Amino acid sequence: MAKNVNPDREAAGRKGAHDRAVLTAQRTGCYIVLGILSFLCLFFFYILLINSTRAHAQIQQGFSFLPGKSFITNFKSLMANETIPVVRGLINSLIVAGGSAALSVYFSALTAYAIHAYEFKGKGAIFTFIMMIMVVPTQVSALGFIQLVGNLGLMNNFIPLIVPAIAAPVTFFFIKQYMDSVLPMELIEAARIDGAGEFRIFNQIVLPLMKPAIAVQAIFTFVSSWNNYFIPSLILNKAEMKTLPILIAQLRGADFLKFDMGQVYMMIAFSIFPVVIVYILLSKYIVGGVTAGSVKG
Repeated sequence: MAKNVNPDREAAGRKGAHDRAVLTAQRTGCYIVLGILSFLCLFFFYILLINSTRAHAQIQQGFSFLPGKSFITNFKSLMANETIPVVRGLINSLIVAGGSAALSVYFSALTAYAIHAYEFKGKGAIFTFIMMIMVVPTQVSALGFIQLVGNLGLMNNFIPLIVPAIAAPVTFFFIKQYMDSVLPMELIEAARIDGAGEFRIFNQIVLPLMKPAIAVQAIFTFVSSWNNYFIPSLILNKAEMKTLPILIAQLRGADFLKFDMGQVYMMIAFSIFPVVIVYILLSKYIVGGVTAGSVKG
């Protein structure tokens, strides 16, 4: 005797199978795209590392997937180059990038806390003004900034490269959005009732909650300052004060007879290691920080 088949259940089963097939196809497509993007990103790092092990003449012959035997030679030649103080440039870049990242995230978080936790006249106008600064390119104010630095006698000084990082509208905006999603006013009011001062609330309660956002913005600020060439090249003229991007450009622009591509690739590889280390140390916060900061709960 034939079994009765429920048409609705059969249609629902077909629809469920179709939805699962579509979902699987979408996931497969996403994985393929992400795989291609990951390959393209890592491939250029691979080229950099391979060329840092090859001699100048080998690099001129074209690309090779196999490493060369000139890694030690390139490293020794770079370190022996008296016109390019690499170690000093590394220290200078660490000072500028580390100082900029620390000041940027701390004072941006402090500003975001003030906007988030207080109600005062002109609050909306101040927030709008900060957002307007985001669209102003650095090059527009560069000439006036350099004149100001010269009038203050701060040429060949790290202060003009570190202190202005306090005003970071992009960092402020990201931290403000993250703060809106994870910092309830009830928590702040409870701390105030318990007698905690505002700076104690900020340093002991707010900052620990903001670790993911602070870590993400610290990475972005550190990398941006580390790679910055434009402003440092206008302020730093002494060899012992120059940062790595300036030294790389100086090495790349050397006389043709003295130009060595092996040294250039070695120096670029040398300059990215601190960035990779900072990323590895703070990478666990990136996904959570970006996700929570992109939506307002």
